[in-house]
Amino acid sequence: MQIDSLDHLVLTVASIDATADFYRRVLGMQVEGFGAGRVALRFGAQKINLHQAGREFEPKAAHPTPGSGDLCFLTATPMADILARLAAEAVEVLAGPVQRTGATGPIMSVYFRDPDLNLVEVSNRLEASGGASAVTRPTPGGVA
Repeated sequence: MQIDSLDHLVLTVASIDATADFYRRVLGMQVEGFGAGRVALRFGAQKINLHQAGREFEPKAAHPTPGSGDLCFLTATPMADILARLAAEAVEVLAGPVQRTGATGPIMSVYFRDPDLNLVEVSNRLEASGGASAVTRPTPGGVA
């Protein structure tokens, strides 16, 4: 078997409305309904399905918990614009911009939290330098 891409993932949340509003306002994701009253956040060719804590759709993770996610999103939006959007939405930046290593090479990232305290990383791809500078180390505080 060879996996080609990610179709969707699931976040268990305390409030579907608060989470949907945050990802729509701050990250520009589309909120869409599907199935029997279910809600997803769509971006590109992927989506995040939202499960209300205590009312998760079966089957589900063994221990679904709001705030246990650590997500990284790629964007072509310039980092200065990302930071301006976060400031305009009163979203506290935890770390960054800081260089990291993404799935396909170096990225420049900024970190913040969503309403459930999931860690959200928004990143720009960087040109691979081919040198040691593409390898990054975790910053103090455990943000990786």
